[in-house]
Amino acid sequence: MTPGIQKVEALDTGHLIRVEWEDGSESHYPCVWLRDNCQCPRCFLHSARARKLVIKDLDVNIVVKEVTLADRKKISVTWPDEHASEYEAEWLKKRCFSEEARAEMQEDLFLPERQYWGSDLQLPKIPFEEVMCNDESTYKWLCTLKKVGIVLLTGAAPRQGELVKLGHRIGFLRLTFYGPTWQVQDKADANNVAYTTGKLCFHTDYPVLQHPPGVQFLHCIKQTAAGGESEVVDGFHISNKLKTQNPQAYQILSSTAVDYTDVGVDYCDFAVQCKQRIIDVDSRGQAVRINYNNATRDTVFDIPVEKVRPFYAALKEFDDLLNSTEHTFTYKLKPGDIVTFDNWRVLHGRQSYESGSEVTRHLEGAYADWDVVMSRLRLLRKRVLNRD
Repeated sequence: MTPGIQKVEALDTGHLIRVEWEDGSESHYPCVWLRDNCQCPRCFLHSARARKLVIKDLDVNIVVKEVTLADRKKISVTWPDEHASEYEAEWLKKRCFSEEARAEMQEDLFLPERQYWGSDLQLPKIPFEEVMCNDESTYKWLCTLKKVGIVLLTGAAPRQGELVKLGHRIGFLRLTFYGPTWQVQDKADANNVAYTTGKLCFHTDYPVLQHPPGVQFLHCIKQTAAGGESEVVDGFHISNKLKTQNPQAYQILSSTAVDYTDVGVDYCDFAVQCKQRIIDVDSRGQAVRINYNNATRDTVFDIPVEKVRPFYAALKEFDDLLNSTEHTFTYKLKPGDIVTFDNWRVLHGRQSYESGSEVTRHLEGAYADWDVVMSRLRLLRKRVLNRD
């Protein structure tokens, strides 16, 4: 329960409003922020939850003319032009500018907690039909996917089309040059190394796109008797290891723009080109996305010649960590299994298998964007946990 407001007053010659809560805590709100976020119909379109007030009309030096407390559940503010604004206690409390309150709100919005793993991964499993029919199971699936990075859905029908259903469950799938879904099987004149029977080294999919797909689904429709095992590794865990043991290598991989290319014909003809840092980091230097696919890394390399060998040395150390047995988890999909994983975090690969006169191994693949997944997760969280 949000505590009531004990007292409200203007500070800093009217540029700041201080709210004292009944639990003894206090919050400070800049008046320019309060005016920018006025909730009245003139300033805010509630049906769209969108601001109508434009920055052109905002005085960044605005001060409050009068602030009053109404029944401990909201404050009323009168501005110099006599415009009136009201702010509910619960709304204000959630938007407190204290470091603790901001961290709590960011955690609630983005669920940043991660559980790192190596070869000791206990692969989370949830029945496919439960995810399709039960909000609690869908919420558990998406929460685990966000936290661990990988979840196996079991018991789907071993036929094409199940991923389309899964896409509708979260919202929609991501269309790429390989189509809304794509078939991973041995193909003549393959336009992708995945469409062969050879070993696939650890990689993330589609770093050649400016915004690579955030989540990947692979549905096993047919599995070869020998070989074809799947392998995964936690790229964020590996990045942390590299940062600790060789900060210079980490700095090189998180700052060097690598050229990627993909040219061919599938859903349509394409000639895609992009630059990506193998380890994308946030403002704190923490890895937020891995962009590594050796197959589509271009022969063009747009860096000074003297930086080439140090880059390869750093990449080799990163790749050695990826392939270490202590970091690699191996499993074999069976027909009806759908592995769902974070394509920004989890690098995946495949052991080779024998080709035959007919298709011996068939997976259907699809992508979704994290924006779509997180949207569904927030909606389910509100519904399942009865959160406002």
